[in-house]
Amino acid sequence: MATVNVTSSEFESLVLKGGITFVDFWAAWCGPCRSFAPVFEKASETYPEITFAKVDTDAESEIAAAANITSIPTLMAFKDGILVFRQPGALPAASFEELIQNVKNLEMESIKAEIAKEQSQARAD
Repeated sequence: MATVNVTSSEFESLVLKGGITFVDFWAAWCGPCRSFAPVFEKASETYPEITFAKVDTDAESEIAAAANITSIPTLMAFKDGILVFRQPGALPAASFEELIQNVKNLEMESIKAEIAKEQSQARAD
């Protein structure tokens, strides 16, 4: 699957769905964004079972503001609707490949249990 361009109306449903979604926040005028684009696109072709989404921060400033994007490119990874990675800066291809494998290998049951525990403690406070 090639990358998909995401609009405000699609963003929430895209990242909250099951499976893995990588989101690249970028802008046309950003040099590092342009250098990361082919890496992101190649990964989208290599892993058709993963969703690779791009958010143009100029065109979709509402999403960028809601996601608190202060530097571009910023890469986010969601697995089963949970944000599991967020980092500004362009990644080299080998680092992005390693990140993809790490996200694929995440054990979500323990992460979900930890989130539930934290939410339960926050309610008790």
